[in-house]
Parts: sequence; structure tokens; C-alpha cells
Amino acid sequence: MAIFRAYASSSEDEDDIEFVASASGHSSDDDRRVESEIDAGHSQSEEESEEEEEEVHQTDASQASESGPDGEEPAANINLRPKSSVQFDPAVKSPSRRRSVANDTTIIPRARELGVDSQKVHVMQTALFRVPEEEAALRTVGQPTAEDRRRSRLLLGLSRKHSRDSDGEGLRADPGQRVSFGQDIEPIPVRPSRKYARVESSASAVTGNEGLFADAGLALGRSFRVGWGPGGKLIHLGALCGPYTSKTTTANSSIVHKSVMPLVAIATDDASTRASNLLSHHLKNTPIEKDADGVPFADPSRHLSFKSCVAQFPATDRSFETSLFRLGHALFDPIDLRLADSVSPDVRNCVLSLRRKAALSRWLQEAIATSVDAELRDNPGADWTTTVFTLLTGNQVEKACEVAMDSGSVKLASLIAQYPGDDEFRGDLRTQLALWREQRIDAHIDEPTRKIYALLAGIVDTLEGSKGKGREHCPDVKIAQDLSWKRAFGLHLWFCEPLESTIAEVFESYNGQWTDDSSGVSPPIPWYREKPRAESEKPPWTLPTSAEPPDALYSLIQLYADPACSLSTILKCLSFSESPVDYRLPWHLYIILSRCLGVRDFPDRETPSVKGDAAAEMSPGAEGHSPSADLLANSYALQLEQAGLIQEAAFVLLHIEGSAGRVKAIRELLCRSAPQLDDWMTSGLVGSLKLPMAWVNEAKVIVDFIFSTNGSDTCFLQAIYALDRGKIFDAYELYIMAGLHSAAHDLAVLELAPDAVMRKDVELLKELLGRFKVHPVDGWHTRGKVLMDYAHAVTRLQELYQRTEESGVSDDEAVELEHLGRSVPKLIAMLPDVLRDRSDARHNAAVTEMTTQLTKHLDRVKPLAIATAYERFLLAVEVAVA
Repeated sequence: MAIFRAYASSSEDEDDIEFVASASGHSSDDDRRVESEIDAGHSQSEEESEEEEEEVHQTDASQASESGPDGEEPAANINLRPKSSVQFDPAVKSPSRRRSVANDTTIIPRARELGVDSQKVHVMQTALFRVPEEEAALRTVGQPTAEDRRRSRLLLGLSRKHSRDSDGEGLRADPGQRVSFGQDIEPIPVRPSRKYARVESSASAVTGNEGLFADAGLALGRSFRVGWGPGGKLIHLGALCGPYTSKTTTANSSIVHKSVMPLVAIATDDASTRASNLLSHHLKNTPIEKDADGVPFADPSRHLSFKSCVAQFPATDRSFETSLFRLGHALFDPIDLRLADSVSPDVRNCVLSLRRKAALSRWLQEAIATSVDAELRDNPGADWTTTVFTLLTGNQVEKACEVAMDSGSVKLASLIAQYPGDDEFRGDLRTQLALWREQRIDAHIDEPTRKIYALLAGIVDTLEGSKGKGREHCPDVKIAQDLSWKRAFGLHLWFCEPLESTIAEVFESYNGQWTDDSSGVSPPIPWYREKPRAESEKPPWTLPTSAEPPDALYSLIQLYADPACSLSTILKCLSFSESPVDYRLPWHLYIILSRCLGVRDFPDRETPSVKGDAAAEMSPGAEGHSPSADLLANSYALQLEQAGLIQEAAFVLLHIEGSAGRVKAIRELLCRSAPQLDDWMTSGLVGSLKLPMAWVNEAKVIVDFIFSTNGSDTCFLQAIYALDRGKIFDAYELYIMAGLHSAAHDLAVLELAPDAVMRKDVELLKELLGRFKVHPVDGWHTRGKVLMDYAHAVTRLQELYQRTEESGVSDDEAVELEHLGRSVPKLIAMLPDVLRDRSDARHNAAVTEMTTQLTKHLDRVKPLAIATAYERFLLAVEVAVA
């Protein structure tokens, strides 16, 4: 009964000819309607239409003549008719579409189109085809279902080129095409997502490198990947290398290496001492309170400032760290102006600007005094003019006057004494320099003297020389050449800008000069790069050439001078030390500038406009949340953890602003440092830092954490305390104190209960498992409660047996005895599933012991239970008869 259709075009290719074959040799009404629909859509001329009608008429006549007189059907009837090249997809035909075409009055029926009498056609149809009822039934049977149509569409849309069923590509269908707006497109079947994309062999990174083990992860993936341990330890195979580093060794080895990533540029002991001193002072000025979620939080007080930190260093200390805090004190700490309340804001701001500039001048003079003195010592035979210029670059005016007077240059000493002078004084000196240049006298004056006059005249960049020839030729002089950036900045602060200028104007003057390559002014390079180092003293970090951050002192001045500058711009590790991961000083600066003084903050801090649960996540002292601040605290805590300063690291983590992140970070730190949590450290964590004792106890029994986000962070036990000590009962007790009852329940059932059973200590078994009655634990009813039922059954059966032998049992006890007689067999069947480790001899022995005890007691009590039940039955009968 199947009908096969192929649609032909006007080409002469045999493969493009339409074949319509049926068992009856004739097409049905629906087929004729579809043919008429296709014919109606053809654009043909009248002559072609007439030729087609004549041909069709002859074909129909031949079909009628071929039919037998009794309506016998031939084996096959093939209708060859040229078609348009328009294709029609039979897999997406809709019955509703056919009915709409049949009901369309604009379509001419086939009989009318061929000029045949409709009555004659009806008679021929009745004689040659089956009755309509039978035909409708057969058409219904042969009509494809919705599942068949979906499968046919799927098979038609298969894309089997380079496809695999295992990758989810075996049944890939193209999106359904809509034939009409009345048809509903079925959804595309869901296929599994591809985990990997297929690539050609020629484009694969592995081709030709199958034996390369420089990156063992390329060959064996997770088996050879690196692993991080506590304190920044790194476990790896082979040698560590960067993406562009060529190594002679390979990872094709069974040797496991343990490396410690260097985080500081100085000795570990020195770094620990410096960190401990600052953090101890920080802790004294930081109250630790609980936030809205009850989590400890460190909120630094306003008493923590640059001045309080400067007091932690000796007065003679001239190190970079001390100089940094002293600069912060000069620029940002509050200043008591001692002005009346009636003073106007303009006057107050002017006085404050002058006081800040004076404080910066004193700081800068102290900061460069060492380098000025060192330069004088290194050049003992230098000319007196060179000495005077060197002293002036350090703002040592009084010493410069004395040297000039001692050398007999009284006039120059009197000019130096008038420093800084007013505009008229500077103008006179500029006129004098211009006169020397015009008369070509400057060629006969030494360069240091010209530099001194240029400084007094306010020229700090380039002093132009005369353009004469021969002996009268005088070159230009770059005043700040070969000076450090701090001394060059001092020239702008002391000589270039007028007295009433602000620090911002001085900063812009210097900044505009050093950015000019032709000026010869030193850029603000970090302090550790001012002197060249030997090859043996180079740091272990290989930094790109583009990593040239400015000095932290320069950045701190920029922060004060530029109101748009944020902390993320200046708090770069390479500005403070040659280690790119040393976050000690950046973190302290952030705490003072942002949390204590409120001067500046990170740009990613959110506005605390949220309420409810989100507001509870923020700490009491933080105005909004800053991810950069939390990342900075985590980075510094890792540095302290590597140095073994666990308490200090926990204190730094207490500054994390989100409650959930703070809890997670501190508990992970405690778990990684579990072997170091002795009594002294525990007292410091719980006493000084006010950490919950449950966190410390949890860390003592947990080696690693796995966190899963399910509305709230829940930690699951992965390993227990005392890695190789075997102190199971201590771990069980610590689990209980830490609130990890599910883990304690597992230890009690699998490790402690078998020993209690073998010792026949039923009371100990009850004590071990009785703690979990009020705490929901996993598998309680199928594990711990079964052992509790065993202990109860053994104890109670023995008591009832003694009562029965002595004085008999009461009615309630008889009911209980009967209940135990029915429940003990079920209990015996459940015991092997509770102690399920068949490789553990203790489990097997404990199951045997419990089964033996229950069977023995049941055998003794069962006859008594039967007798008691029989007596109760007779008593009930007597009562009923009476």
C-alpha cells in the first residue's frame, strides 16, 4: 500500500522524472487535489496548457483502456509528466493545508480543467476506485502519526559529516521550516552538549609534540597538574617555567618537587619582624566586634594614623618604609591650625595649604639628606661651587652660605642668604644671567656657579648659554641632570614655584618636566632601582620591560595633588618593593587612607544603598563593598601565612568586608594551618581576635574543605584530624565541639562502636550514640539508631528475663516483651548493613558478637514470652465467659 513519490523538473535527466506508483494503479482524490494545486501554481502559456491537457487526456484514456472490464487493476501504473523545478517537501505536508486547498473556489477542478463530464468522471471513479468508506479507512491507516513525522524530519535533517553519537552529534536536526502560518513547528529535540570540539589533525597542537613533557598537562592532564599547599607551597613535576621559557629538563619523571614561591624581596625573618611590629600596633587601635551576622569583624579606629605608625620606628631610621609613613603624616594626617572659629574658609584653606607645603618641605629635606651627605663624602676634592650647588639641592641653605663665605665669595653668600627671595629678586638675577649671555661672559664662568645663579633665579630646567664660537662658546646647562627624582622635585618645591603656590602646582611643574625626554630630569623610579645591583643580587622574579611603576613616595604625593587619583592607581607592589606580590605596605596604606582617614578609596566600592540581607553582608565600618579591598586583604594574609604568622594572617582576614567571605577565608586558613594550632596560638585566636572556638576545633579535625553553594556555604568533611596518629576518640570529641555532628556520627558508628561492642560495654555504646538524638545527622535511622536499638534490646531483654524468673512481669512488660520478640529478628537482619566494611575484621567480629548476644537473649526470653502470651489469652477467655 505504500506510495513512493519523486518530483521531476523540466530537465531530461531520468533521475528527475516523477514516479507515482500505487497498488491500485490510480491516484486518490487527495493526490489529484495536490496535483491540481501544483498545476495551479505553474506559470504556463495557453499553448503549453492546451498541449498538456491533450496529453493528460490521452493518458487518462489509455489508463481507462488498460483497465479490465471487471475492474481488474494492473500491476503498476506510471504517470510521466514534466514538472516545474519548484520543489515540494512531502515530509512537512499538513492535512489542514490539503483541506484548505480543496475548499478553495479559485482552483478549477480536474474534470472541468480537462473538459470531461463530471457525471462521467463520477461513474468512472465509482467503477475504478474503492468505495469512499474503504478508501478513507485505508488512508487513515496509512497516514503517518506525529511521531513518524517528527522522526522523518529528524532523519532528513541529519548532519553525519564528522559526527559521533557519543559526542551528541548523531541526531542533529536542522531547525524546522514553517510551510504555512497555520502549521505549528515542533521543538527541536534536545541533544547533549559537546564537551570538546573536533579539530583537524593538521591544526592540533599535539601533532608532532606527543613526546613533549615540558608541560605534562598537555599529555596527561590532571595526573600531572600542579598542586598548591599551605603557605604557598607548590607541588609539581619537572621544572617551573613560563610560557616563553625554554627548559632543558622535562616533566617525564617520577620525581615530585616541592617549591615555595618567594613573596618578599628581603629575608623572611626581617619581613616577619617588620610585619609583626606594624600589625601589633594596628591591633591595639582596632576593636574587634561582631557584625549583624554575628561574625567577628575588625573595624580600625580613627586613632590609627600615619603619625601613630611613625612612632613605631626610631627617630634615626632613614629607611624607605619610615620615609613613606612620614610622608603620609605630612600630607594626610589632621593638622591643628589653631585658628579661631570666626576665620573664613578661604583663609583657613590658605593656611592649611602653607602648613602642608612646609611639612612636605621638611620631609623632603630629611629624606634626601642622606644622599646629599653621601655625595659630599664621595667627592672630597670637589670645587667649592660644586659643594654649594649640592647643598642647595638638599635645601641646606645655611651650610651653603658658610661654604661660600669660607671660600671668599661674600657676594654670592649674600645672594644665597636671600633665598627664596621675591619676584623682584628673581627678576634681577634673570636679568644678570641674560646680560652674561648677551655679552658672552657666561663662557668664562664655571658651570656650578651658573647653576647656583639659575637656582636663585628660579630656573630649574635648562639654562641657555651664549652662541659664540671658540673660547666664547658656552653650552646650555641642564640644572637637574644626574639628580635623583626627589632632589629634582625639591628644586621645583624650593626654587621654581613661588612661596604661595600649592603642592599640586609644584607636582604639575615637576611632572611636566620629567615627562619631557629632552629635559634630562630623572623619572620617579622606585627606590630599589636608584642604584645598580650586582648580578648575584638580582631578584628571583623575571618582570616584563613594561613593568616600570613609579616610586611609592611619588605616588603618595600624586594622591594628594590629584583629587581624581584613586588607591588602585598608587597601590602597586612594585612601587614599594622589588617583589610583585609583596602586599604589606599597600595594605597598611589602604587601611589608613580609606578606613581611618577617609581620604581616598578604591573605585569599585559600591554605594551602600541596598537593604535587607545584602546590607547585612557589609561590615559595620565599611561604606559599601569593595572587591579590591577584599582581594588585597587575602593577598597579604597569604604572605603572612607563608611566613608562619597565622594569628597575624587571621587578623588581616578579619578586615574582609563581606561576612560570608570573611568566614570562608578564616576557616580555610585555620584548616590549612591545623598542625600549628597549639594552645598558645589557640588562646591568641580566641582571646585577642575573638574567633569562635568552634572554628578552631573544626580546623583541628579537618585537613581540607570542600565548599558547595546551596543557599549558604556548607562544609563537608573530607579527612579527619590526627593524620597518622589514630586518635579517633579525640577527633570524635572535637567534631562534637565543632558542631559537625554528621562527621562525628560516622566516626562513632564505623570506628568507635565496634570496639565498644567487642568489649561488651553497652553503656559506652549508648553514650557514644546518644548525643545524636537531638541533632539531625545523615543515616541516623539506618545506622546509629540501629546500634542504639541493639543496646536497648540487649539491656532490656536481660532485665525482663530476670524479672520473669523472680516475680513475673506486668501487663505492660509482657507487651514490651512480645514487641521485642518480633523486633529482634528484624534488628539482626539490619546489623550487617550498619557495619558494612567486610575488609575490617572489627566490623565482622562486632556483627557476629551482636548477633550472638541478641540470639542468646531471645532464645531465653522467647519461651517465657509465649507462656506469658498464653496466660493472657486464657485470662481473656475467662473474662469473656464470665
